[in-house]
Amino acid sequence: MPYKKLSEQVQELSNPQRSDAFVKQFREAVREGKFDAINLPERFTLPKQFSRRGAEGKYQRDTKDMLFEVTPAFEAWFEQTNQELAAQRRPSALKPTVENIEAGLVDFRALAEETRRKMQASYEKGQALGRSRARSTKSSSRSRARAK
Repeated sequence: MPYKKLSEQVQELSNPQRSDAFVKQFREAVREGKFDAINLPERFTLPKQFSRRGAEGKYQRDTKDMLFEVTPAFEAWFEQTNQELAAQRRPSALKPTVENIEAGLVDFRALAEETRRKMQASYEKGQALGRSRARSTKSSSRSRARAK
């Protein structure tokens, strides 16, 4: 079986901006025993461009290189992982706006039920808090009366 470096495999990713996530998943797969790899003394630069919040410019990160055996199990894992990383991240939830509700993109009845549950939980929490405070003030006033 041929051997390949992690740095070479990262170049085959369909979305290089996800290279950091790929390296993390690669190391996890090695740790779990899905395939074998060894650490190499050299490092390589990830193709991902990072940016700092509130600062200008981009930077890149280095990581340890690894050597692994290219097996059918690895190739199947790589295909699946590459597809998952290339896919868009999970879509964000639609906001409950009038337009989205009228267009049928958001279920009004489900949102109303969720609102009702939250309001009921908040009400019950307030009632319980009021009862516990009422008990603590009664017991503290009784203890003050006994102290006199």
